[in-house]
Amino acid sequence: MIIGSILENQSFEKRIAITPEIVKKYISLGFELSLVENYGSHLGLKDEEYSDLGVKFFKNENEILENADLIIQLGILSDEKISLIGERQSLIGVLNPYENKEKLQALVKKKINIFSLELLPRITRAQSMDILSSQANLAGYKAVIESFANFEKAVPMMMTAAGTIPAAKVLVVGAGVAGLQAVATAKRMGAIVFGTDVRMASKEQVESLGGKFLTVEGSENLETAGGYAKEASEDFKKKQEDLLTETLKKIDIVICTALIPGKKAPIIIKDHMISNMQPGSVIYDLAAVQGGNTAFTEADKIINRNGVRIMGESNILNRLPVSASNLYAKNLFNFVENLYDKDQKKININLEDEIISKTLIK
Repeated sequence: MIIGSILENQSFEKRIAITPEIVKKYISLGFELSLVENYGSHLGLKDEEYSDLGVKFFKNENEILENADLIIQLGILSDEKISLIGERQSLIGVLNPYENKEKLQALVKKKINIFSLELLPRITRAQSMDILSSQANLAGYKAVIESFANFEKAVPMMMTAAGTIPAAKVLVVGAGVAGLQAVATAKRMGAIVFGTDVRMASKEQVESLGGKFLTVEGSENLETAGGYAKEASEDFKKKQEDLLTETLKKIDIVICTALIPGKKAPIIIKDHMISNMQPGSVIYDLAAVQGGNTAFTEADKIINRNGVRIMGESNILNRLPVSASNLYAKNLFNFVENLYDKDQKKININLEDEIISKTLIK
């Protein structure tokens, strides 16, 4: 069987789906690999590193798409490229079925097998394939680094003969994978860190990393069976707003990570809260690509609101493409290995396997 991969639209996506380290594992399963020339050159990976391991290179991407049994990518392909994929081929990636529903359904009608990895169930057996966790970890780390770079004061407490510089205070909104990594990174860099989340299970996690958890009075546990946050009630939102309004008066840096799968990001940091923040404070909004957790967030822009800098990127992982690609490639291999029948040497779409049935677009 042939696995193929082509370059993403590099104006938006620098990550790749196959790294040299993973090539060996695919070949050990019996796969042949087809890549487009200069596949990893923008990450410092030469074609020779791949070809020495047995990868075949093609100048024409179309040839790869027409002949590969299994096509593995990050995002969904352009309409032109998708039209080249035919019946019984398989496409795996982070395909955003919420936004690309019609396009994916058209592929299903063509009898193409489509697997979208953000739909993986949160079960122990799927942890090694969990692209959301691996990528969110890096995003949480990088959000802290970027916000600190734009904060014009020292972050850790510093004691000098001229006086003492107090430690910066950081608030992390949303304590999922990205949020917890942000808590850990900010704490390691010497900040005083606070965290808040609608899921009460997060309290122990935040505190275990050295953060202080802000609890909304009379909190309800807003966690779905799948481990994600669900939308809060109006009463909870009001209490959360009151708590944040007071807290943000003393906060230097805010890292926003709150997302609801398939929906616009909730507005958590309101205008009046920002007005009460100290000039020079920074808000880094990881939810920017889904509208943001503030009303002023604009992806890939720095907005100055009453002296507070609000920023967020449409794809922060483009700032860590090598690390992100390495983790994504490993996640992807583990998924393919689970999908592949080694004895029959073919893809086995076993719908009794929860991992397969949940990620398959039907």
